[in-house]
Amino acid sequence: MADVTEVLGMLVSQDATVAVAESLTGGLIGAAITSVSGASKAFRGGVLSYATDLKHTLLGVPEELLSREGAVHPDVAAAMAAGVARLCGATYGVAVTGVAGPEPQDGKPVGLVHVAVSGPGGRIWGRELRLRGSRERIRVETVDEAVDLLAGVLKANIGEHSG
Repeated sequence: MADVTEVLGMLVSQDATVAVAESLTGGLIGAAITSVSGASKAFRGGVLSYATDLKHTLLGVPEELLSREGAVHPDVAAAMAAGVARLCGATYGVAVTGVAGPEPQDGKPVGLVHVAVSGPGGRIWGRELRLRGSRERIRVETVDEAVDLLAGVLKANIGEHSG
């Protein structure tokens, strides 16, 4: 798993910023990032869109998509990531939506999580997770996976710009 300090270092070295849109993690990703000294050089802010309607009103997730698929869907995560990057004026947006439990939600099983990163040029990277364990474990693993996905995107972008 990627280290938050390493991710912040890559963002700063690329003169890039990040914002987060969190649902099931309730602010844990933002807390992990801001726990590192100097985070203000790259972290813009975030939105806790725990309620489904806020995914639309704050982040611009299409109402039709939410009505058709529910809040736990890869396209919802992608729209959340793009929306928070736009809202916060960040280079990258990171978003998570899923079911931490203890009960399934809208027919989606506990442990199903979608992570998305939006980046320059409207590019989106996504990851579907099937996590097991307690509600807390699912939330913590989601944070780790979100940071890891962002790190992978940043490493790939370093490669794209290095030659």
